[in-house]
Amino acid sequence: MARIGVDVGGTCTDLILETFESDSTGRGVFIHKVESTPQDQSIGVLNGIRQICETAGIKREEIDLIVHGTTVAANITLEHNGAEVGMLTSRGFRDILHIARHKRPHNFSLQFDVPWQSRPLVKRRNRIPVSERIFPPAGRIEEPLDEEETRAAAELLKSRGIKSIIICFLFSFLNPAHEKRAKQIVLEVIPDAYVSCSSEIANVIREYERFSTTAMNAYVGPKVALYLQHLEQKLQSEGITAKLRIMQSNGGVSTAEKCARESVSILMSGLAAGVIGGRYCGALSNAGNILTVDIGGTSADLSTIPDGNIKIKNSRDTYVGEYPVLTPMIDMTTLGAGGGSIAYIDEGGHFRVGPQSAGADPGPVCYARGGVEPTVTDAQVVLGRLDPEHFLGGNLSIDPGLAKKAITEKIAKPLNMTLEQAALGIIRIMNSNMSLAIRANSVARGYDTRDFSLMPFGGAGPLNGVALAREISAKEVIVPPAPGITAAIGLLVTDMKYEFTTSVPTLIGSAQQEDLDRINRVVDKLKTLCRERLLEDGIPENSHDFEQFAECRYRGQGFELRAEMPDGKLTSKNLKAIEKNFHAEHERDYGWRFNDVEVEIVTVRVIGVAKVEKLKWPRLEEGSGSPVEDAFMYERPTTFDDGETRVTPRYNRDKLRAGHAISGPAIVIQHNSTTMIPAGYRGRVQEFGNLHISEHHA
Repeated sequence: MARIGVDVGGTCTDLILETFESDSTGRGVFIHKVESTPQDQSIGVLNGIRQICETAGIKREEIDLIVHGTTVAANITLEHNGAEVGMLTSRGFRDILHIARHKRPHNFSLQFDVPWQSRPLVKRRNRIPVSERIFPPAGRIEEPLDEEETRAAAELLKSRGIKSIIICFLFSFLNPAHEKRAKQIVLEVIPDAYVSCSSEIANVIREYERFSTTAMNAYVGPKVALYLQHLEQKLQSEGITAKLRIMQSNGGVSTAEKCARESVSILMSGLAAGVIGGRYCGALSNAGNILTVDIGGTSADLSTIPDGNIKIKNSRDTYVGEYPVLTPMIDMTTLGAGGGSIAYIDEGGHFRVGPQSAGADPGPVCYARGGVEPTVTDAQVVLGRLDPEHFLGGNLSIDPGLAKKAITEKIAKPLNMTLEQAALGIIRIMNSNMSLAIRANSVARGYDTRDFSLMPFGGAGPLNGVALAREISAKEVIVPPAPGITAAIGLLVTDMKYEFTTSVPTLIGSAQQEDLDRINRVVDKLKTLCRERLLEDGIPENSHDFEQFAECRYRGQGFELRAEMPDGKLTSKNLKAIEKNFHAEHERDYGWRFNDVEVEIVTVRVIGVAKVEKLKWPRLEEGSGSPVEDAFMYERPTTFDDGETRVTPRYNRDKLRAGHAISGPAIVIQHNSTTMIPAGYRGRVQEFGNLHISEHHA
């Protein structure tokens, strides 16, 4: 019953394989890295699965579960190459997607771009109004759906060759009857259409955000569905009959079928896995307050984990490519700062790094694959921090001469710098960009970074960990045991999750018993939906767990915050608990509260959870019987952030044992990443392999 986690990044695809006593190889954990294949991610996924199975000596038919983190949906939004989408909407509301909230992206700019207008998810000519009307607050049908108009609209979209269609009617979150009937009619006309109803994708108040979320689902859905079907077919052709599960943006995993139908839920799939993997690795050292910094080849993803609790973004902030998407997402910040980030001089003569990236192909100049623009990885090579013979465990050859030439010609000479100054400048600019983003995700949210450990991972993270920790005053650095595949680790410690919502606007202070009964009926209905999904996945009912939240706001406020709901039925006695929880959450987020202002429940959310058996990371042997010198490899000149070049020892991390300590300056090398320990710092190896780095005073 072996299981595999496979996370696809912009440059590398990371894998982890856990085997059990019942498997042919016995219990064990194996990790592996292969190059990503952006043209078809499934090629890299299959290559990685084949190779890690060979490494572990396990038969493919023994694999029981594959959990996959993918960037397919996110890449579609970034590259603007989604499906042509058609829309059926209430007459008079055809232009909701164009008008949006009438907000200017940049208040004082005369040349700003409005993405939802310049690159609409649904072109205006494909937004077709039909007659129907549902009235609030109870969802009363004022005007029945005109089925002839609906059928004619479907025929028109069919004549245009459009097969991805959304149905978004006003107040459908109160009564979805019209959307459901319209979907039936569309499928009668276009049987193979990919149809998304707003009441199925985002069953909440606010028509613009609901319509936009549904449009995004239809925009990315056909390609995502095709990719997942293609991947399942390839796995089967390889003799792999394992269940395929996909990481969602909310930090839970779900079936490939569900994610193909609701593709909007996996827009942040791979990024979420990194945060969960960071929390897991922090728990190995009993560290609750963690700042995760996942630096890969293309981007850096940052998140704050207070007391081991992963935060979910406020719905006002859940944007993807400038489009609002009302789907739960782990609270993280992403910026274009990775090993492949390109350094350049802009038209104004300023020295910049990113967000453009060399990606996996052609990659950094030192890869010798045709790249000509210097990158962060090239700078690390020039500074002597990455050794050619041990790059990716020696599996990828690099040419330092090409890196030196590119940085000299593109950066050093134009700015009248030395080669080392230019390379250090590239690193410092990237670290400055990241430290500002970390503060925005932590200090600006009310968290004191001095109480947090910084956890850098990803292929490029540990090289920059100490510099970033110094910039933000973190108390220490914790480098996880396998930093290059931490996101893949997160895939094997993630629970099954399904979320359902319904808007039930209710003022807590004036709520009557009939209001409480209505909310209780909604909660029961949402629990039933969660239960049905979990049962479909083969999860026995005694393993189901439920979390329920009321998304609340002060009366008159624009957006909501999640407040925990009491277990069991809502009554007049426990109703105030929601209000109390909301006040506390508001104060935590904003630094203030209004105890005398009415609190309104806007939406009820129920999360169905099925716990999975967590990955068991192996303990290291005690180092008392072997000196740290056993891990010594060789020495080589290395330039550090202070500009000093020192002859620096290299250590093989695979030979470090629990209790070993390494004083800087030092470089710790392993197959999937490289860690730098500057002078004045010491690294200590914890029992599960975490490397704790902190200032050391002799």
